[in-house]
Amino acid sequence: LPHNRRVDTDAFVRDGFVTVRGAFDAETARACREMIWDSLGEHGVSRDPATWAMPCVEINCPEGEPFAAAGTSPALGAAYDELIGPGRWTRRAGAGGAVPVRFPSEEFPGNCGYHIEGSFAGPGPELELWVNVRSRARGLLVLFLFSDVGPDDAPTRLICGSHLYIPAILQRYGETGLPSDDVSGRWRPSVLCRGTAHATGKAGDVYLCHPFIVHTATWPHRGATPRMLAQPAVHVRDGFALDGTDPSPVAQAIVTGLTSYADSPRPR
Repeated sequence: LPHNRRVDTDAFVRDGFVTVRGAFDAETARACREMIWDSLGEHGVSRDPATWAMPCVEINCPEGEPFAAAGTSPALGAAYDELIGPGRWTRRAGAGGAVPVRFPSEEFPGNCGYHIEGSFAGPGPELELWVNVRSRARGLLVLFLFSDVGPDDAPTRLICGSHLYIPAILQRYGETGLPSDDVSGRWRPSVLCRGTAHATGKAGDVYLCHPFIVHTATWPHRGATPRMLAQPAVHVRDGFALDGTDPSPVAQAIVTGLTSYADSPRPR
């Protein structure tokens, strides 16, 4: 990469994600795991494998100094600036989001399925998240690895380039958008035939994903230790402009999808 770039923005536009290796150090990751274990204790789960009865236990990401250190990593701040734009994303005190802790198990965890993330509360009374073509409210999906994650540890699977097929689906729903859970019924099955990548790496690595990337949890977990990661959004108040005036790689990818994959939605 050129010396003044922290992430490969061309790869981000093409593939829908980039990885910041060593975004926070091993000691910070260890301290985060300690706090995650403390939270798991409230669910009757300890380091004793005899307590690992469920394949997945999801908790809210704890607050505290190690999570603040991870979430405010200078390397991540620089990467957010490159992908979204300086001053456009909302800084937070910690990592945020949910922490789905996956335990070694052959059992189906019940939360696997290809999807994109929702971004904002829908107009109805239902508690569901919606998404629109400008990606209102969400700038990125971020995967913080608090534990080492290898190929046997149920890593998140990312469909490379899938984010380029989603804008044409969302465009017809305008500013209102639609529930994110409804998007999967509208993409062509061939979207899932693209190459895949898995969010593996060392504790302290962080994956920065386009808001529209299609992804899924995987199973089984055939590793030896629980997999711990957080999956927050980076909040962007106004979303992205799609008229060619927005220089951010997030917006560039959406515009690329609209111009190159305009016929991609499945016929209804």
